[in-house]
Formats: sequence, structure tokens, C-alpha cells
Amino acid sequence: MPPGLTEMAPPPNDALRGPAGESTNDKSDSEKANRARSASTDELKLLLHDHDEAVVLALLHNPNFDESHITQLLDRLDLSATVLSAVAETRTWIANEAVRLRLAQHPHTPKRVALAVVRQLFLFDLVRLSLLPSAPADIRRVAEEIILARIPHLPVGEKLALARRGPSRVVGAVLAEGHPQAIKLALNNPFLTESQVLKVLSKPGVAERVVATIAQHPKWSTQYNVRAALVRNKFTPVPCILAFLPNLIQRDLKDILGLHDLPPHTKKYIQQELSRREGRPRDSAS
Repeated sequence: MPPGLTEMAPPPNDALRGPAGESTNDKSDSEKANRARSASTDELKLLLHDHDEAVVLALLHNPNFDESHITQLLDRLDLSATVLSAVAETRTWIANEAVRLRLAQHPHTPKRVALAVVRQLFLFDLVRLSLLPSAPADIRRVAEEIILARIPHLPVGEKLALARRGPSRVVGAVLAEGHPQAIKLALNNPFLTESQVLKVLSKPGVAERVVATIAQHPKWSTQYNVRAALVRNKFTPVPCILAFLPNLIQRDLKDILGLHDLPPHTKKYIQQELSRREGRPRDSAS
């Protein structure tokens, strides 16, 4: 060490604290949160991305903080449950549909909050939520259940919109209702699954026009399991049954033949098809 110089000891911890015992870091954070409460519109754009929870919470009390800011904030996937709960508890924001939708779909929203807001969503926001892969699976399912409960009471126009762009279970429910205008829309919906089509065909009260349209649909009439279900159904047009039988495996034909409620004409055609495969002459009277 050079002559005349002495080693300086590090300052005590108390030296880093203010007169009230507040650390300089704490004081800085506190000042930053206070600034967030009164920040200008331009400053808000930067503060929206701040990682300090206290700052983000303070933004909610800023009079310049408007809908464009809250929606940008809620698009952040790193928000804490504390911040999301605070938004939900703010009357101005919980009354806003865009905010409710973002709260419902956010992965960190507490479940009790998400369940409460999802029940307040408008119909087509429920549809958006149910189709959003990033939303929690249980919340998406609740959204579907709410839509399903509303379907019987909806006007035809909204049912047609659901048939065109709703999720699979919803489309299946609209299809099962059998509204003439909705059938083709539902069958062409890209979210409709084979399991939902089979579920509709298995319903005892399914309308004849629904069965006939499925049997002649260019996509669904080519699916093996759908064809087998159509052969079992009493409303399937005879030409369609005759077209499907050669494509069904023998075991499935025999299983269908054993059904107690199989229509007599279908039973006859299956017997003829089995006889053809076994090389026996067809018995038209059987």
C-alpha cells in the first residue's frame, strides 16, 4: 500500500439506510412505484414492461392508465397472481369484456377468479376462449359447458355461427339439434371430430335429415367408423347402405347383424353381402 494511505473499511450496513432505517434500494423502489401512480401516457408505455410487482400494481391507480394499457399489460405471460387478482378487484376493469377475457385465459389467474369471470363472458368470447390452446384446459372446458347450456335458448343466427366456427363438442350439439341450415355448416366445421359425429349418430332422437346428410357428406361418409354407424342407423338411405357394406370387414358385419333393433331391410342386405363373400348365392327372400 502506498505510504500515507490507510485501508478503508467497508461502510456499515446502517450507512446504506436512510434516516428511518429504509435501505436505498427500498427507497428507490418506493419512489419508482410513486412515479408509476402519476406517470404520463408516454412513461406508461415503458412502465408496462416493468418487472417490479409494486410498480405494476401502482399503475392500476394511475388516472392516465386506460383500456389500451390494461390489455397490453394482461398480454404479459409473466404477470403474477397478485397482479391479476388486483385487476379483477378493480371495478373499472372487471366491467370490461376485453379484460375479463384476458383474465380468464391467463395461465396465472387464480382459479376462483378465472371461474368467476368466465361465467360473465359474452357467447363468442366463450368460443374464442374454448379454442385457445394457451388457456388453462379446465377453464376452456368450463367455457364449452357454458356454451352447451346456452344452445337451446339461442336464436337461429347464433346457432349457425356456432355451427360454422364453434369447438367440437359445441358443433356436435348444434348438429344434433338438426336445424336444416346448421347441418352442412357443422359438418364442414374444421374442429368437428369423428367422435362427435358418432355421438350424434348414436342419439335415439337424431333427425333423419341429419343422418342422411352425414351419409352423403364427402368427408364423413368415407370414414370407416362413421360408415359402420350409418349402417346401424334406421334413417340411412338404402343406396348409401349398399355402397358402404362392401367396405366393412366381415366381423363388423356380423356384429351389426346381431343387433336386436336393426331394420329388417338392413339385415337382409347384410346377409346378402355375407353370402356374396362366402360364395353362396344370394337369397332375396331372406
